[in-house]
Amino acid sequence: MIEHLHAVNRCRGLFATHYHELTALAARLDALACYTMRVKEWAGDVVFLHEVAAGAADRSYGIHVARLAGLPAAVIGRAEAVLQSLERDERSSAMARLADDLPLFAAAAARLPEAAAGAGPALPPQVIEILATVQPDALTPRAALEILYRLRELMATPEGNAPSAGRTIAANSPV
Repeated sequence: MIEHLHAVNRCRGLFATHYHELTALAARLDALACYTMRVKEWAGDVVFLHEVAAGAADRSYGIHVARLAGLPAAVIGRAEAVLQSLERDERSSAMARLADDLPLFAAAAARLPEAAAGAGPALPPQVIEILATVQPDALTPRAALEILYRLRELMATPEGNAPSAGRTIAANSPV
């Protein structure tokens, strides 16, 4: 895709990727330039410096970003295992194995309750009713926040209070 845009369209484009192999294209495509976000490692973690610099990242920070995004520990653990396998310079054989063994979420799914894994409804009826009646485009940020708190409260209690029947949740309407 990058080669086509470079050679045929000659358009400006921005690609954000963790595929370091694509950075090698910059050596043979004259109008392609690589830039990276500056990162500093500190106390066993990474700090994103919010600065753009010419060049490519020296390694992937995708796992750090996933951790910051709040992905489940099982998913992050699987990603770390895949990365370690790739870094052991078993790239060709490891990639073949990974292509056949990509249940990245298998460990997390095994820990989910049966209802959440698809065996039945996982949400209380009150939560389903609220989600069915809410009009997200009509909500103010404050109303959306109130709905989130209400949904969280309903998920924490077995019964909760259902909104009145037929009620549509719109802008400025607390749940």
